[in-house]
Amino acid sequence: MKLKKYTDIGLKAGTAALLAIALILTFTVSDYYIFNRIGEFNFVFVLSQWVKKAGLLLLPLAVFYKKKSCSDIAKYVLPPFVILSCGLFGKFFDITMLTGASNADEVYAHINEFIPKAANMTLYFIECVLYLGICAFLFVRDGWKVNGKSFIWLPFALVACMPLNIFENFFDISDFSRSHFLWFKNFTIWHFLAILILAGFTIGSYYFLKTKSKEKQHEFLAAAAIVLLIQYHSKDSMVMGDGYNVYHTVFACIPLFICNIGVYVASISVLLKKRFLYAISFFVHAAGALTVFVYFGKDEMSNYGIFCSYSILYFCLTHCLLFALSVLPTALGHYKYRHKDCLIPLAYYFGVIIIASLSSALVSSASMDFTYNGYTLQDGEWLKPNYAFTQVNPLPFELPMWKLTIWRYDLNALYIIGLYAAYVAIFYAMNGAYFAFLAIRKRVLKPKETPLVAIGLSPETQADAQAEAAATEETSQDEEKV
Repeated sequence: MKLKKYTDIGLKAGTAALLAIALILTFTVSDYYIFNRIGEFNFVFVLSQWVKKAGLLLLPLAVFYKKKSCSDIAKYVLPPFVILSCGLFGKFFDITMLTGASNADEVYAHINEFIPKAANMTLYFIECVLYLGICAFLFVRDGWKVNGKSFIWLPFALVACMPLNIFENFFDISDFSRSHFLWFKNFTIWHFLAILILAGFTIGSYYFLKTKSKEKQHEFLAAAAIVLLIQYHSKDSMVMGDGYNVYHTVFACIPLFICNIGVYVASISVLLKKRFLYAISFFVHAAGALTVFVYFGKDEMSNYGIFCSYSILYFCLTHCLLFALSVLPTALGHYKYRHKDCLIPLAYYFGVIIIASLSSALVSSASMDFTYNGYTLQDGEWLKPNYAFTQVNPLPFELPMWKLTIWRYDLNALYIIGLYAAYVAIFYAMNGAYFAFLAIRKRVLKPKETPLVAIGLSPETQADAQAEAAATEETSQDEEKV
């Protein structure tokens, strides 16, 4: 019993440390720089780094959710690739961006490379030791025997954690202009395709999960949350290396865009099953994710590239996962949204707007003094992080200026107030659509009729179907009271 206890403690502590170090390493240029330059680096090394990314999904599921299939894959697949990555790193730690085309580029690159090479190497090899140690503990906990069917999930893990810039090995983005057919802009075929993917992914996920037990549903949602966090943090390295959209400094990695915060809120709500987090995700972040899919802002303020470049793949994948994780817990009956649940999200979003506005102004003001090698940034080179769209109006019209000076930067107070009011209106519109759907469903389905989700369920999941029926009936009663 003591061995089992100590093994569990070692697994959880080791996995937590591994995830923390993996997060820090995303703030190095080299972390994702290699994946769209396979020809410049050892193919086996690049593959080993990809497999290690998949390990960041497999190990939490194996350790915290005790998924035997993930444990089987991790024990036998991860160790050889981790060992290979320790010997084939080549010039991985020497990747630098301090060869900019201009003085301003070198100032930004110097800021981005705030983690020294020695620290990068130290953390990298500690991470490798943790991978191997966790796998050893899994052997102790689960033994040597494996189920061959477990490895069916390996391709899914690799695809889920795929470095999205890997497709850039097959084209040079500089060969495409903004007028090219493949360029992603508002209201093009690629824009409408993205909206269809969002709808298809969410609806497909619902129908895939609705016939499963609540426990299985939670496990799949937890896996999706982990994938979202892994893919979201790939942006850290990309921003500092090749850039993401119009952003190219580490300051763009500060999670003060509304959907960036939503990544954490939606993921943690699923992992911890906290009601107030479910409410914030459903009321605020579902609408936020949907809004930016419908309208990406003025084309001149975006630089997504062609449809298969990193920026658009990253945007579509993370926002699809964010929207799904915001609405599926409610759709599947894990959480029942009520009118009064909008109070905390409204206060939360107000706080986000205030903090984002202040932070945007402070970063812009501070950047006026950024210096490297005797050169100080000039007007026009100063940073505009635009957290939560507080600095740049994405709409094709301007508002009168109500100047609000924070340090050395002028914000438009009228625009920020309007931004908050507009998003609150969108949140309530989404909320109204949800209750309208419930009202229509109430009239289509008879009160005593067997819910559709119960059709074809196995005996062990009938209890979940009955619970959903009870939740539906209770929701209908709440609507009548309102």
